[in-house]
Formats: sequence, structure tokens, C-alpha cells
Amino acid sequence: MLEVKIPISADDIIEAVKKMKKRDREAFIEDLIAMTSSDYLDSIKEARADYRAGKTKSHKEIFGE
Repeated sequence: MLEVKIPISADDIIEAVKKMKKRDREAFIEDLIAMTSSDYLDSIKEARADYRAGKTKSHKEIFGE
């Protein structure tokens, strides 16, 4: 694995993320989680397979609204 060293503090990264537009921030955080968690990626694959197989319920079916 290639290691890249960047001379930036965690606080600088946090401030930069806070300045992002909400949609960009959410996408960035989701990408970060995906890149660091195989369980997260597995859960997405499982959910997509369930959806394709019709193993989903509508909001109305679950909450009756």
C-alpha cells in the first residue's frame, strides 16, 4: 500500500470539511467510510441485492402512513 504523507493537521482537515457544502460534505464522509470499512461496503452490496430481489418494503408498508 502506498503511503502518502501530507503536512496538514487534523484540525485543518476538520475545518475544510466544515466549510464544504452539505451535499459535498455528506458525499465526502460517505466515501471516507467506504474506503475505510469493508463492513460498510458489504452492507451496501447486501442492500442492493435485496432491492434487486424485491426483498424491500415501502415506507407505507412499514409505518402505515
